[in-house]
Amino acid sequence: MVKRMTQIASIKLISPDYKKLEEVCNEIKSIASKTGAKVSGPIPLPTKKLVVPTMKSPCGDGSETYEHWQMRIHKRLINIQADERTLRQIMRVQVPDQVHIEIELRNA
Repeated sequence: MVKRMTQIASIKLISPDYKKLEEVCNEIKSIASKTGAKVSGPIPLPTKKLVVPTMKSPCGDGSETYEHWQMRIHKRLINIQADERTLRQIMRVQVPDQVHIEIELRNA
């Protein structure tokens, strides 16, 4: 009897666009549920806020008034206990340009 080692894939998704990030997460979860793999997530990680203050007046005359531009970077973590077939289907998912994906495999 051959005992197979199960692998856990940790998928980390990073994007400034919340809606596209959720679409990719839902697509990955649906693939995992179709193949019968165990899924935990998407786990929301802390949102990173990048704030850039800029002066409103270009010449610096008058009062110093600032505008604050902000970009939020949303992160999600999905853990899948999966076989090779499930991981191949996940690799075929169409990921938008704004979504960055990292997949880390480890033995359980």
